[in-house]
Amino acid sequence: MSYHLFEVFGIELEYMLVNAESFKINPVVDKLLTRKNGTLTSDVENGKIEWSNELVAHVVEMKTNGPTADLENLDVLFAENVAEMNLLLSEFGTQLLSTAAHPLMHPESEMQLWQHNYSKIYALYNRIFDCRGHGWSNVQSMHINLPFYDDAEFEKLHAAVRLILPILPGLSASSPIFEGKSTGFKDARMHVYKTNQKEIPEMTGKVIPEQFFSRKDYFKGIFEPINRAIKPFDKENILDHHFLNSRGAIARFDRNAIEIRVIDIQECPKADLAIAVLLVEVLKLLVSEELISLEDQKKWHENDLFEIFNAVIVDAEETRIGNKKYLDVFDLQKTSTVQEIWSRLYAEVKGNISAKHQKNIEFLLQNGSLSTRILRALGANFSEEKITEVYKELGKCLAKNKFFRN
Repeated sequence: MSYHLFEVFGIELEYMLVNAESFKINPVVDKLLTRKNGTLTSDVENGKIEWSNELVAHVVEMKTNGPTADLENLDVLFAENVAEMNLLLSEFGTQLLSTAAHPLMHPESEMQLWQHNYSKIYALYNRIFDCRGHGWSNVQSMHINLPFYDDAEFEKLHAAVRLILPILPGLSASSPIFEGKSTGFKDARMHVYKTNQKEIPEMTGKVIPEQFFSRKDYFKGIFEPINRAIKPFDKENILDHHFLNSRGAIARFDRNAIEIRVIDIQECPKADLAIAVLLVEVLKLLVSEELISLEDQKKWHENDLFEIFNAVIVDAEETRIGNKKYLDVFDLQKTSTVQEIWSRLYAEVKGNISAKHQKNIEFLLQNGSLSTRILRALGANFSEEKITEVYKELGKCLAKNKFFRN
């Protein structure tokens, strides 16, 4: 079934499993799904939410079980599933942990691939790319799926999504630490995302999708080069171009949706859904052409947008944007921070957002990205003890669906 713009939504959240005592990653997603289902499976339907495995054995995904029209109460629904997962995991001395990267994991020695359903696909990915790296085995994100009905709606949605992608890490960055050290990037997940498929650069491109605004052009400009590039590696034709496309937003013509992938997972579903709600309203604003015409949106080249994105993954909301043309879109006259851009956009759409989500969005805008709050809590102390202390607090935030305040 095809849906029109903003009629329904699909949200996916990824969480890592960690040992409750040692705080090391614990690759027991198979035990969790078996405990829930009775027998081992890769997908478990749990009412309106579905649980499933991922590439690596310590990451579990929960997602809306099909498209939903109700974003309003989704944070509560996800929080209930977090609580249920944590209860089942407690039997294995394990708990869920949020944020986009485990701060102490060493992927080279700790990574384990999922060994069950779809393992053939994962094994092929591992042979091509060597998934023992942060960009593959230490990444948790929120994916947002937005529908389009036909080429005309795809054109509008793709143009709007491309324009807003560069500043999304300014809201969502939550991966400042790898292997016990500050990475110098508030969104280190997106920094490694840029190059984790360097063997086949056609797959990720410049993260920001190219200027293709119809199904035909997209297939010719993105899918066909991907299929040609993967052919020497995929002798059995088991990989699908929809999954191979790894840009920061990908067109899923198999289900008429655009999937946004640049959003780091937050400390709790309340924060994730605050970002999702704000993003949806901002995209509606852009699609309405109130701020900028569709034709002007389409003129933005991915290289110019990538330059902004590259700066934002370093400093998140504190990034200063000097690109006058980009600031003009948001009616800002002088160099502005990404936080100021989001505050300006929020002021435009606030009236369309419920009081609950307004409060949550305002917390994010006033207190900064989760990376900023994590770094503030650590100060200059990057000892394993201090990092564990801060991230254990983040584990409590996830369990209680509350914001991390430092």
